[in-house]
Amino acid sequence: MDVLDRTGDPTGGSDRSPQTAALAGALRLAMGRIVRRLRQAHAVGDVSLSGVSVLARLARTGPDSPGSLAELERVRPQAMATTLAGLEQRGLVRRTPDAADGRRAIVSITDEGRAVLEERRSESVGRLAEALDELTPEERESLRAALPLLDRLAERL
Repeated sequence: MDVLDRTGDPTGGSDRSPQTAALAGALRLAMGRIVRRLRQAHAVGDVSLSGVSVLARLARTGPDSPGSLAELERVRPQAMATTLAGLEQRGLVRRTPDAADGRRAIVSITDEGRAVLEERRSESVGRLAEALDELTPEERESLRAALPLLDRLAERL
């Protein structure tokens, strides 16, 4: 969500207060910086962020069709096809015919895909933990207290 709409109105033309719009803008920038820094830490040729997202979804919810994955990940089917092709080429996912409809494929994560996902998570968590170690105990507690709010916010987006 951008703080300014096309007319330059910081409230987006709604009844939203300027303070709420400013908070939204600041939160977007801070979260964007965190995500970019975590992305930049991974080696060239590593699994893309979209690939990691698909692996995480398959690990969490189980096998699914490419069309359903595209919808859930909010990407075009062509973009999902490209992501899945790269993951399949690396042996991180496997396609099998759908038992109910042989024309459809079902995609599942492989053991190697699970290992890559765990390694990637461990690296990101490690980097975040190092950064958190530099904060005061009070600052870490403030972040901990904000997590339920951030989760609720993510569900509403």
